[in-house]
This record gives sequence, C-alpha cells and structure tokens, in this order.
Amino acid sequence: MDDVGNADSWRCWLCDEPVERERSVNDDRGPSIDSRITDRKAKARSKSNKSPQPDRLAHRACNTGKGNMTPVVQWPDHLFIADPAPIIPTVERLMAKGGREIFGRCPSKADAEQTATWIGERISRLEPSLAITTSIEAGGGQYLVIVRR
Repeated sequence: MDDVGNADSWRCWLCDEPVERERSVNDDRGPSIDSRITDRKAKARSKSNKSPQPDRLAHRACNTGKGNMTPVVQWPDHLFIADPAPIIPTVERLMAKGGREIFGRCPSKADAEQTATWIGERISRLEPSLAITTSIEAGGGQYLVIVRR
C-alpha cells in the first residue's frame, strides 16, 4: 500500500482529496487500492495485449462507490464552465492519440484561466507521465479551455 500511496502522493485519484495512511482500511476515508479498470476493460486489454494500468490510491468510499463501473472524476463546483468534457475519457484520448482536446467553454477569460489551471494540475496528478499544455482560445463571446499533448 505504501508504494501506491507514495506514487500518488497520498491523494485519492478519484476525488483528489488527501488520504490518511493511518486510517483503517475499513474507514470510508481510509486508504484503498483501485485497479482502475473494470472487468470489461480488463478483458479487452488482455485480448489486445496492452499493458495494464497501474494501481492507484483511493479512499475506500470512492473506490467502493465506483464499483465495477468506469470511474468519473468530478469537476469542482467553484469552476464556471459550460459543457465540461468527461475528464477520464478525454485524458485517455490524449494519451492514445495526442493532439488537442477542448475541455469546456467559459463565459469570461478569468473563468477560463482558473479552469485551465485546475485541469492542468488535475491531469498532472491523474496521469503524471502525460506531458500536456493548456491554452485558452476566444471565440463567439466565450473562451475555450484546450489541452494539448
């Protein structure tokens, strides 16, 4: 558990909140190891011989709540963003194909800057090996938040 916890800086990869290593594994806020993929995805990976994704640290409640479903990383309520992209599938596309992905639209440049900073930091914790840049493009009275690999 310590190796996975240290690799993830003792932060839950799903909710991005700190995980206390001293808590019981039976406590909802206690540490848990998440294999990160569902049975369906594991079967598909074994057929395509792709390397498995590494285990990640999660709170017991976050891991249990995810169950055997595709995980969802939530956008924080304090960001003002329209049409936010689903974070994990969008990051997976960036990892597989590179290029650029639009993560959402913001009504002001200040909102877009705050969103770009948050998503850049969140992706760096979600996929530490993925080198990305964030940018903002104005158009049509709104600001697009873009991530490039």
